[in-house]
Amino acid sequence: MPTELTVRGSHTAFQRPERGTAHVTLSLQGPKPQPVYDRVVADLEAVTASVKQLHDPERGPVTWWSTKHVRTWAERPWNQDGKQLPLVHHAAVGVEVKFRDFAALGRWVSQHVAVTPGFTLDGVVWALTAANRQDLERAVRTRAVQDAARRAQEYADALGLGTVRPVAVADAGMLGNGLHAAGGSGPAPYLRMAAAKEGGGSTELELAPEDIEVSAQVDARFVAE
Repeated sequence: MPTELTVRGSHTAFQRPERGTAHVTLSLQGPKPQPVYDRVVADLEAVTASVKQLHDPERGPVTWWSTKHVRTWAERPWNQDGKQLPLVHHAAVGVEVKFRDFAALGRWVSQHVAVTPGFTLDGVVWALTAANRQDLERAVRTRAVQDAARRAQEYADALGLGTVRPVAVADAGMLGNGLHAAGGSGPAPYLRMAAAKEGGGSTELELAPEDIEVSAQVDARFVAE
């Protein structure tokens, strides 16, 4: 009778990010709605003008960008004595800018932090290009299957059996063998921004993106005579 072997194979690879998408918010507040709105719109025009100078999908530092609608709202805050204060009016708008040049990304953020009121960098999402991500995922899945085959053969050798033969391969947890899937199979973006450095009378943001991690796990069933 053949002996059945069920194993899990895995592999993880790391690659430097190729794109960084800055998520920015422009927001201001004040006692009157129109001046607040007008200033946010003016800041948005200045930010988009700077992006357009860098935007070139083929060779430029910026490959893509978008803006959201300007939002306005008002609230009546309370002071520490429980007294309600006059209305405070708010205006805000979100901007996303994708860079291929991370040094240009740092300079662009530093420029607007210094001269654009209400400019806030909410974070940077690091990623690979779609084509390279697919290639890396394919390679990682291949290595995970190879890892499963190696494990199965090692078990068979330990039992004094012959060469194993695969009968089923599936994503982790889909063989119904009770194994618990752990980890992900897609790229996970990370953000780590170093503290701004001062030099030559100016302040420039230094970005330190971590490698993109891509991992895969597979369950496989083998038989050995």
